[in-house]
Amino acid sequence: MIDAALTGDRTAFTQLVTDHQDRLFASMLQVTGSPDEAEEVVQEAFIRAFLKLDTFQRQSQFFTWLYRIAFNTALTRKRRKRARISLDYCREENGLEIAGEDDDVDERLLQQERVEMVRAALDTLTEEHRCILVLREMEDHSYEVIAEILVISIGTVRSRLNRARKQLKLAIEEMAKKEETPGQ
Repeated sequence: MIDAALTGDRTAFTQLVTDHQDRLFASMLQVTGSPDEAEEVVQEAFIRAFLKLDTFQRQSQFFTWLYRIAFNTALTRKRRKRARISLDYCREENGLEIAGEDDDVDERLLQQERVEMVRAALDTLTEEHRCILVLREMEDHSYEVIAEILVISIGTVRSRLNRARKQLKLAIEEMAKKEETPGQ
């Protein structure tokens, strides 16, 4: 399909979009935290991929190359905006409160509090650490794919991931302490 798209066959590129858009959207939703932002990032990434398809060297899978474009687009947009999306907005947009009637209410609330704490803790990390945690823990990418996406060595992936996990743990512990001692 890539060869056909390179010769100008727009239906081939349309098929590439169809094959990858849902997976890319789900990934960018994790990165951006907003369905609207994720949709814009995905659209922009496909436009860039279309314009730069001739630079795809086929040393990686097409999705990995596309993901890198989308990920960089999301980071660029985030840097420009620097606006924070509230946890309430994320909850409303992502439907975190939807649950079956049979679910234990206390357990759901406790789980929701944990999710909010992790998200808030993620927001305290540097962009570098947050990105690598999202790629590994939420997107479940291998070290090799993360290295390829971020254009860094596998050793750097390991060390950043280790530091990011430590920072996340400290942030969560600090938040838990603050919850235990209200008024501080």
